[in-house]
Amino acid sequence: MEILSSYNLIIGASLIVVLSFFFNGISKKTNIPAVLMLIVLGILIKIGLEFFIPEVPDFKGSLEILGTVGLIMIVLEAALELELKKEKLWPILKSMAIALIGLIGSAYIAALILYQFIPNMTMQSAWLYATPLSILSSAIIIPSVGGLSEEKKEFHIYESTFSDIMGIMMFYFLTGKLNPAEDMGASGFALNLVLTLVIALVASYAIILIFQKIKSQAKLFLLIAVLLLLYAIGKKMHLSSLIIILVFGLLVKNVNLFFPGKTKIFLEAERMQQIYHELHIVTLETAFVVRTFFFVIFGITIVLSSLLSINVAIVSLLIIASIYAIRFLILVVFVGKDMLPQLFIAPRGLITVLLFYAIPMEAQIEGFESGILLFVIIATSLVMTWAMISDKRKMGTMLDEIDEEILERNLAEDALRKTETEVSIEQNINKDSQTNTEDTI
Repeated sequence: MEILSSYNLIIGASLIVVLSFFFNGISKKTNIPAVLMLIVLGILIKIGLEFFIPEVPDFKGSLEILGTVGLIMIVLEAALELELKKEKLWPILKSMAIALIGLIGSAYIAALILYQFIPNMTMQSAWLYATPLSILSSAIIIPSVGGLSEEKKEFHIYESTFSDIMGIMMFYFLTGKLNPAEDMGASGFALNLVLTLVIALVASYAIILIFQKIKSQAKLFLLIAVLLLLYAIGKKMHLSSLIIILVFGLLVKNVNLFFPGKTKIFLEAERMQQIYHELHIVTLETAFVVRTFFFVIFGITIVLSSLLSINVAIVSLLIIASIYAIRFLILVVFVGKDMLPQLFIAPRGLITVLLFYAIPMEAQIEGFESGILLFVIIATSLVMTWAMISDKRKMGTMLDEIDEEILERNLAEDALRKTETEVSIEQNINKDSQTNTEDTI
């Protein structure tokens, strides 16, 4: 029987989605990232396939497509949950600053480590390899922080989204440096950013005005297709296309802010509310499916033997140590003492893999082992798992203490009321006795 027949592939894909659903449930109860379980599932699938077929197919080509679509859906999903208000301006700016400083600082230290320990590594290539390793994974963070307080949850959504966008912009800025003919320089980069923002706003307004007029029920995947088209065209034009997706999501979520005063006459409030609600559901579901298959396929492509290298372990541990050291210094400045579990929520994931496979041929170094990538992704995910579980236990202990205090207070109040009641009854009895005595006299 053919192992990779169409029906077997359908069965396998369906089972993967079902298992991913259960992984999400386990993740909510244990705070173990579902992504980590998906990677392990991919590794187990690879081991199983090796028993039945002589050579496992190369799935790396599908990773780029799945990663790109997944990235778009994840950023759109995050943007649709971000409400823009005056009181949130400082948290947004603070998250952006933390993401930017953390990205540049981590990339600089990681580049120095790679330059020192990887044979034939140039500083230019070191920066290109270090950038993916310095980007936070919104694909892991956003589904994992639902149990945190609203303030910390918003911080992680903002920070990871900004890290994704700025990390991708930084990566393609560095790749442009490889080809002097395409190098725009700092001024060209700034102009590119402004142009992207203008296109993002114009396209977002146009999409909203057009799509609220469409009466057909089957329009949401058309909308997603338009967004994918804009993203792809933007990449062809060397624009920061992810900003287009972010701006569109923010505009849909905060439509009243972007259509102030008399411009509200162009809006159909009920239609926009329906579009937002349906788009949020479709984006959430699509991101779930794409993320599921991306990390399972990544697990299948992993070469476990690369983890056994001493050099891989040393380089990876140094990079991981630098990640948390830099993060600690940044959070001390911007957040203060209340930095747990934020300090340890810094996993690497989808963007790291996606950009690693996008490193141009002329910058690739044979001495760089992909095990470093895997080591950093797994280690940072495990650290985050430990931090989330510890935080959950701490929160549970705090809640238990609060419950005990409330119980003790209630018992004390009950005892006080009982005493007051008894005193009142005794006083009434004495008063009645005194009244009866006076009447007798």
